[in-house]
Amino acid sequence: MLLINRTVPVELVIFDCDGVLVDSEGIANRVTSRCITRLGWPMTPAEADQHFLGMTLTDMIPVIEARIRHSVPPGWRAAMMQEFLADLARNATAIPGAIAALDGLDSLAMAWRIASNSSHEEMGVKFSRLALTDRVTGRVHSYRDVARGKPAPDVYLAAAAAEGVAPDRCLVIEDSAVGATAAVAAGMVCLGFAPHDDGDRLVAVGAIPFRSMFDVPHYVSLAQRIAA
Repeated sequence: MLLINRTVPVELVIFDCDGVLVDSEGIANRVTSRCITRLGWPMTPAEADQHFLGMTLTDMIPVIEARIRHSVPPGWRAAMMQEFLADLARNATAIPGAIAALDGLDSLAMAWRIASNSSHEEMGVKFSRLALTDRVTGRVHSYRDVARGKPAPDVYLAAAAAEGVAPDRCLVIEDSAVGATAAVAAGMVCLGFAPHDDGDRLVAVGAIPFRSMFDVPHYVSLAQRIAA
């Protein structure tokens, strides 16, 4: 049973994007592994996930350069991004239950936003592919909008400020330890989406694990009842 201890009501739910709303992490891992292997660091998609889940490309590059012992070539970053965007436009899908979660929050008249370590360009492709562009317009926050990406709390604090909601009245939905660390640092309760394991990596940084996006509206209602 999921336990959410609340003394104040939830006024805003903030979703991460990749792995929470959009099933794009498999695509990202395939493209990342291919591009890094070409640099001389042989890598599988599973290893890309292990090394880079939740990180921005900006934060990935120093890790890559330390391993290959030279700078990435000029244009490498842009070429990798174009390869990623092209694959997203063809293959991105919604996480099971993600659209139902948004529908459920709307039925509860609960405000929601999206805060991601992806760029607006990336998210634009993803949400276009899922026919969500109109629905998310004005609700999307990128790490490029703030001084620091996750695991710093900046993008979550920016989302709360945009809605005019105090951080302790926000509930975050995350799937990575990097993102959950950011949410907790922002002073927000974080639900850690862990559909394939027990969520220990998320618990370790202060998140409360759960398995299905279909359950998000129920958990929000539960949190509201506990705070009442």
